[in-house]
Amino acid sequence: MAATREESAESEQRRRRKHGMLKMYYGLDDESGGDTSASPIDIDGAHFDSEIYLTKLMREKRLTELVDQEVDMVKQIRSLDSDMQTLVYENYNKFISATDTIRKMKTDFKKMEEEMDRLATNMDAITDFSAKISGTLQDRREQITKLSSVHMLLKKLQFLFELPARLKKCIEMKAYSQAVRYYVKARAVLLQYQHMSSFHGIQQDCNEIVNELRTKLREQFGNRESSAQQLAESVDLLLQLKEPPDELCDEFLSHAMQKLDEDLAEIAAQVDPALVGTQQNEQDAETEERDEKRPAEKLMQSIPMDILEFVDSSCNSFLSNISLLIASYKELFVDRQAADSQEQEALEQVAHAKLAEFVNSRMQQYFVYIDDRIKAEKSTVDNSLLVRALDRFYRRLLATDRLVPQLKIIERASAIIAQSGHERALFYFDGLKRHFSECMTDIRQTLCAPRSAGKKDKLDMIDLLNTTSTSIVEQIKAILTNLKAFIANDITFSQTPYFQGPFCQDDVREGLIVAFFRHMLTASCDLCDGVGEKSSSTAPPLILVLSRLLLDFESSTISQLMVLGDELFATDNRRGLTQASVLCSEAQTAAQRLLNHYVKLQGLQISQMLRKSVDTRDWLNTIEPRTVRAVMKRVVEDITNIDSQVGALYEEGTRKAHSSDSSRRALSYSVSKQQQLRMQRSYASSNTFDTSLMSNIQKLFSERIEIFSTVEFSKVSILTGIVKISLKTFLECVRLRTFGRYGLQQIQVDTHYLNLYLWRFVADEKLVHFLLDEIVGSALHRCLDAVLMETSIVEVICDRG
Repeated sequence: MAATREESAESEQRRRRKHGMLKMYYGLDDESGGDTSASPIDIDGAHFDSEIYLTKLMREKRLTELVDQEVDMVKQIRSLDSDMQTLVYENYNKFISATDTIRKMKTDFKKMEEEMDRLATNMDAITDFSAKISGTLQDRREQITKLSSVHMLLKKLQFLFELPARLKKCIEMKAYSQAVRYYVKARAVLLQYQHMSSFHGIQQDCNEIVNELRTKLREQFGNRESSAQQLAESVDLLLQLKEPPDELCDEFLSHAMQKLDEDLAEIAAQVDPALVGTQQNEQDAETEERDEKRPAEKLMQSIPMDILEFVDSSCNSFLSNISLLIASYKELFVDRQAADSQEQEALEQVAHAKLAEFVNSRMQQYFVYIDDRIKAEKSTVDNSLLVRALDRFYRRLLATDRLVPQLKIIERASAIIAQSGHERALFYFDGLKRHFSECMTDIRQTLCAPRSAGKKDKLDMIDLLNTTSTSIVEQIKAILTNLKAFIANDITFSQTPYFQGPFCQDDVREGLIVAFFRHMLTASCDLCDGVGEKSSSTAPPLILVLSRLLLDFESSTISQLMVLGDELFATDNRRGLTQASVLCSEAQTAAQRLLNHYVKLQGLQISQMLRKSVDTRDWLNTIEPRTVRAVMKRVVEDITNIDSQVGALYEEGTRKAHSSDSSRRALSYSVSKQQQLRMQRSYASSNTFDTSLMSNIQKLFSERIEIFSTVEFSKVSILTGIVKISLKTFLECVRLRTFGRYGLQQIQVDTHYLNLYLWRFVADEKLVHFLLDEIVGSALHRCLDAVLMETSIVEVICDRG
């Protein structure tokens, strides 16, 4: 840091020395003398005294310091010499150039002084010559002025007397503009002096000729074969002849209306083919014969025109004609220059009003035909042709809108284009709904098709889920790609905010993507309400597949498709738009509802078999059990199939620790034997407690089982819910029956068989043990001769079964 400060101080000192030398060179020392030091020991000052400076150094410094001071002073002298040389080298060229410039300026100023002297001499000569001319012509000036005015008056009178003949000759030569110019030039004078007999006769002759001229101009104006230049000339001349502007406007528009109406009729015929048949029926026999002779042309006319060709045809005919009409009309009636500003302003107001009314009515009719033709494109899947047609339609209307901006034609065209984009989004939304319905139908058909059990059944469920998910995702991506054509960079109307914002956010994001996801959730949840599925064997598997599909959509698919839509259509997640997290939450809720309903349906199907098996059997007079009932085997088979289906789609889930196999076999009957002893004691003594009361007291200390609880997204949780519903139904059915000895033993055999297999499907095997013990205990309470079968015999029967 110290070295840096020393270097900066040294550089500052050198800079000051340079400035000092420059001041000395230009003689500026006296001007700044008040600021410089007057000390004799200031080596840089003007009053420096070397003797005093040396004496002071010898007195105050030691020898070593004097040596150092000498070395430093030598360095400074060398530095000053170097600086002086640098200043000379740097400013040498400037000094030479300044000398040359001063020398050249002296030469130029000498030439300029000579030229100024010569100019002053010439100006003095001109002044003298002008004074001589003025003095010479002073006497004759008034006579020349009078003779000139008389000559001009005679020429005007001659022009007035020759005016009728000139007008006739101009009309014969069809030089209408020249005739009007002659008449307009003399009209004011004729009106002013019409009381004089000579001028009155000239005025009458001119009026008759001008009336004839008006007639010819109107004939030319009304001729359909007249060119635009002839029409413009006719209107301009008629206006100069003081014809009413509103009548001319109406006449001009009425002539143009015939051509535009023909164009609109042709467009209407292209939109509605029935109009073509009506026009053909009205043709005469000669036209029919001509059509028969040219079958190729007739065939080409019968082929329907595509949307792009239709827009091109309508733009080239109607839009081109009406644009030309507007431009010509404005040139004739609005933009023309009139001598009277008030007259011009009144004409512009009338012309604008009539033009706006005329164009508005024709454009309204044209927009109706365009809108009808665009709506006819609903059945097309590809958007490229439609978008190109809309872009061409928009660009052609931009030119027309610039001619009459007050009519806001482009806004009405933009509304048609925006409506077309909205209808395309609705069309694709309906297509997605149909596609999802077809996917559900394919799932039903696949589930109804015969297939082997086991591993292939599992693979079928996985393939079914993947196929359905892939089909829906690919369909959405294809639709988004098709709709991307509406906002391509080369499409003119896509760059406008009043189209891109509503189309991308309202039509595509909210009206298509979000609406379809919510439709898919609603259609899936309708199965839970029985809409479209009544006692169908495919309903539970279909609901299972849909629940897993919605769960997969919730985990990744919805977010991915929403991000894809935002990237393709550049939408921002502002307030008011549905967020992906909201849809994911709704999808999870719908998947949970479907899974709960699946568990309920499967549980009720098994419960129905168990209820029928209990209600249709005479439990008092049944024979001694020798085998497991077939319905119990069917229950185990169905639950095994359900386990296979669910396992193909959901993870295993968590289970509680299992007990050993021996304890599992014996656990079911330890409680039952205690209950049997209590029952026997109950029958022996009437003063003992009621057995049902004892059972209820025992239940108070048991864990409460929620039968219809919410199911988790795992195989174990799903199977546990189905088993709980089935066994609970079995228990309630047993409570409604009265059993004999062998009926009780049959229930004992059935529950033992169920216990052998059902434990492996549930999360906690104690749940199965508890419900089966409740079933046996309930049968025991309702048995007239409560004698249980030996456990070993029950095991033999179940193993044999």
